[in-house]
Amino acid sequence: MKRRTFVMTSLLLLSLTVAAQVVEAQEPVIVNIPFEFVAGKLTLPPGEYRVEKLEKGSAVVMIHRADQRGAALVMTLPAQAKEPQSKSKLVFNRYGNRYFLSQYWSAGSSSGRLLPKSAREKEISRIARNETPGQVTLVSSLSPAPR
Repeated sequence: MKRRTFVMTSLLLLSLTVAAQVVEAQEPVIVNIPFEFVAGKLTLPPGEYRVEKLEKGSAVVMIHRADQRGAALVMTLPAQAKEPQSKSKLVFNRYGNRYFLSQYWSAGSSSGRLLPKSAREKEISRIARNETPGQVTLVSSLSPAPR
């Protein structure tokens, strides 16, 4: 009886540990971005992109186009939402016709990543202060691009 209780407790702890690791890991976000945008210091062309953490626990996010015609590595900051996200998405800050990647969220997780404003974005936001800045959210597609 004691052995059975020990085995059941061990299996429960193991499953909780695995579940915690799955929740912590962010799945890649696959998004068709119909406009040119800035990620970090690079301007990237429109296209289908895969966005993912470089490695588990890393603050570096890799953004690369499916056809290999654009890629960037950017440093990010942790973000926390009140509720887990229902869909994977990217959020862009918009100033006129200029777009800056600002957030990265994976479905099922309340943890996301924020991209700090670059010097270029800060400058444009100062210049565009008479315009109404906006945000654009793009939701992840259902089928990932081939790696």
